[in-house]
Amino acid sequence: MNPFQLCDTPYIREDQMTMESHKLACLEVRGGNHLAAYAVELPGLTGWVSCHPLQPSPGGGDVYYLTSCSQGVVARIAIADVAGHGESVSTAATRLRDALRQHVEQWDQSTLIRQLNNTFLKGARRSQFATAFVASYYSGSGELLFTNAGHVPPLWYRAAAQEWSFLSDSTPLSKEIVDLPLGLIAGTSYSQTGVQLEPGDLLLMYTDGVSESYDASRTQLGLERLLSIARDLPTESPVAAGKELLAAVARFRGAAPAADDETVLALQRRSD
Repeated sequence: MNPFQLCDTPYIREDQMTMESHKLACLEVRGGNHLAAYAVELPGLTGWVSCHPLQPSPGGGDVYYLTSCSQGVVARIAIADVAGHGESVSTAATRLRDALRQHVEQWDQSTLIRQLNNTFLKGARRSQFATAFVASYYSGSGELLFTNAGHVPPLWYRAAAQEWSFLSDSTPLSKEIVDLPLGLIAGTSYSQTGVQLEPGDLLLMYTDGVSESYDASRTQLGLERLLSIARDLPTESPVAAGKELLAAVARFRGAAPAADDETVLALQRRSD
């Protein structure tokens, strides 16, 4: 049995709750901005995390955060990237993780990210910002609700179709400014998009240190090449997919050193 989920726990949708006031009860599973690589289990999901800061001490600008909420009904997942390098960025990344911990129990995801943006903005240095991808996974149905705040789009493998694509939102054109990176404008609104994950589906979340890697001739990897790499990845496990993605990026760089923090968060829906 899934250790995070009680067998008699009902599946709950956000539209069944008073979203502005209801709070989840969340248990932090993993999170940080320091050097790490390990497998992880979340409600309904098997995962793998690799965080490789350019400067391991005091830590990088990439942040990941994983929680199990409401006795395994919901998994909350976040990956973020504070712009820049150096100690001030590491400090900002730590503040961002603390802000995630502060607001993660907010039921409505759009409200969570709006609060996260406002909290991060209060302590940010001038012109400091962070991109973020935040998702809520419902273990009872396989639904994933996600919000992309200016972050690079995750890779999505659909097992039934044996096809890779980018996980993109469907935000309609509007005069309202939405889904900006964190720390730019107070009160920014954030949208959310829902997709269905089927057993065997994979999500590869990453930071732009992966997609914007350069080789020795200063050619950038880019999203098109990244998608091409994904099509050759093993899909039997998130560990295999995540490790091979990083290995392929390293092969592309060749003799060129990494120029940014590199973080990958791989998740796969279990069949149980």
